[in-house]
Amino acid sequence: MTRAAELRRFVHASTGAMLEDLEHFVRIETPSDDRPSLDAGADWVRQWMDRRLGPPVSYRREPGGPHGDTLIVEHAGSGAGTSAEPVCILGHYDTVWPVGTLESMPFDRTGDVLRGPGVFDMKAGLVQAVWALRALDQTGCPRPPVRWVINGDEEIGSPASRRHIEEQCRDAGAVLVFEPSADGAVKTARKGIGTFDVTLTGAEAHAGLDPRAGASAISALAELIQAAHGLADLDSGTSVNVGLVSGGSRHNVTAGSASAGIDVRVATAAEADRIDAALSAWRPSDPRVAVRLEGGWTRPVMARSAGIARLFEQAADIASGLGFGLGETAVGGASDGNFAAALGRPVLDGLGAVGGGAHSRQEHATVSGLTERTVLAAVLISALAAVEEPGPRPLVRR
Repeated sequence: MTRAAELRRFVHASTGAMLEDLEHFVRIETPSDDRPSLDAGADWVRQWMDRRLGPPVSYRREPGGPHGDTLIVEHAGSGAGTSAEPVCILGHYDTVWPVGTLESMPFDRTGDVLRGPGVFDMKAGLVQAVWALRALDQTGCPRPPVRWVINGDEEIGSPASRRHIEEQCRDAGAVLVFEPSADGAVKTARKGIGTFDVTLTGAEAHAGLDPRAGASAISALAELIQAAHGLADLDSGTSVNVGLVSGGSRHNVTAGSASAGIDVRVATAAEADRIDAALSAWRPSDPRVAVRLEGGWTRPVMARSAGIARLFEQAADIASGLGFGLGETAVGGASDGNFAAALGRPVLDGLGAVGGGAHSRQEHATVSGLTERTVLAAVLISALAAVEEPGPRPLVRR
């Protein structure tokens, strides 16, 4: 029996236990803004990993302040993989769903479809990753050292965990991100994300008695919206959205204040620089209105580097050997994989659940995807245990 066949047999025999783990996980609600719930989720993840994988070589729980803590767990390599570079696995246990969502959106399995808050994004992905490692251990397959970084603030931009992610990924031979797939495809490029807040301060006056005395922050806001949206270049992958606006105090008062929240997505660092410069330089036509720009780039661009391309080709070849095709795609959303890619690490993202409906009531994953992707991850991780001779590798395009 080949290694892949042995791993597939183990994973399929373990499907019931995997589904039990996933159900327990989904039933622990972990919204990004509820610290007690996040603590309970992190506690469960630690205990569950120990139960399925045994005691780690090292474990740290880095405080997240008002956000969820970051779990850093290391498992030693085995067999021929003991001297290989570490593989870093990224994942998050927080979700967008508030406590109480389970009452109207309970965990459910109907045929091949699994539903529940966070089942797709991304609790099924973490179950797949843990069981991929368990499959390797239980079948005696070699694997490289594995370093887990599992955070509780990914859905809000990873403000507390970013430095830990970058620190732990810096020396990784490969970074595997178990975020959900895109219709089954893995993600080899992601846009960078900028979040900006603009505050405009004008001068109030009676709108009817003395209209020339006022300096309208709302008029300036209207100019800002047009200027910001004019920065978009969809052909280059740059989108700009003014998604939040507020201002003024009364109908008959020239608005003395106004504000806007802007979301920007870019496909290249050059576009990020262009947007930065344009927003920083923008001024309203009325010089009496002051401008304050805050915010910045919450996630850098994840470009499809040669290292990412090679890692994808390796995974695609493994998938082909397992009897299914593996596609790749570039997406407008970002993940913690962006941080690792910006360090020059080879990253393969979207290795998690097959399904859809992230952040919506239609969120779902599939049982068949759960098992298929667990086998894929197990074979890929084992393949990364091989220590390669240095030197360039050809890039094969599909």
